[in-house]
Amino acid sequence: MSRPSPNASGGRMMPVELAAELIRSGNSYSIAGDESQLRQLPAGNWIGGTIPYFLGQDGGQTTQQGVFVAPLPSSGLLPQVKSYDESTLDQICLDGPDHGFSIIVIPAFSGVHTSFARNAPSYDDMYVKPLIGWISGIHLEQMDKQIPMAVNGQTLAFEREKVVVMHMPLPPHLVAHIDILNLFEQGKGPLLQFNNTGFHIDQCSVDGKPMRLSDFVKSNQIDTRLPLVADYCGAMVNASIKSLNDDGTVDMYAPLFEGVDYRFAAPWPTTWPPSTSACRMTKSP
Repeated sequence: MSRPSPNASGGRMMPVELAAELIRSGNSYSIAGDESQLRQLPAGNWIGGTIPYFLGQDGGQTTQQGVFVAPLPSSGLLPQVKSYDESTLDQICLDGPDHGFSIIVIPAFSGVHTSFARNAPSYDDMYVKPLIGWISGIHLEQMDKQIPMAVNGQTLAFEREKVVVMHMPLPPHLVAHIDILNLFEQGKGPLLQFNNTGFHIDQCSVDGKPMRLSDFVKSNQIDTRLPLVADYCGAMVNASIKSLNDDGTVDMYAPLFEGVDYRFAAPWPTTWPPSTSACRMTKSP
């Protein structure tokens, strides 16, 4: 593998030794990988999370060796990395730079995951200061053995019940813009709505008729690899099924929201590029 430049653009998979060398350069990075790999990295200006699933330079892959490193703008301005628990989540955007952006990593299935999903739209400055991020996770075959974590690279603290946020200031000539790119789009099936917000689902309405979500999925032979897709003011947001349970309930990887219209996604692939959040830099006018 070639040695990456400290200022290389775009993210890529690499051995932990090369990632450590980049961190020591003093630049800022977002890093993902298995916990065993992240714990080998030195302290520095980075934020991280556990996950073994990647879309790297060679396409999609599952690995617990190496890390995915995404360089962040090297503007000469030092980032601040902070952790937030459920009582302080609403301060995230208030703490963000007046000119710049913030990156958040949220441990999956934690209390802060649920709280953020339910309450983030009401946080002060949420729609004023750019915030991007992702949910850390674990290998699906090790659900009972590992715990999703977020990492403060400056202190090397591994957090289970806190989110970790990097507040990244930018110089005046750069402006951050957030884009959402989604592989999936709503299909033409029935409209689904839910009476409660959460990850654990029982009842729903299907075109206005009450029904258990699991019964709808089974009776219509829904491919559960396809997510439910909601239209949030033109932005398509996915919520994927984690499991259909023996008691007839359904567990989700992301919460479903009361009062939001959902449809199962059209069969993949229909659009490109894949589902992700992206933050791009442009020169300010």
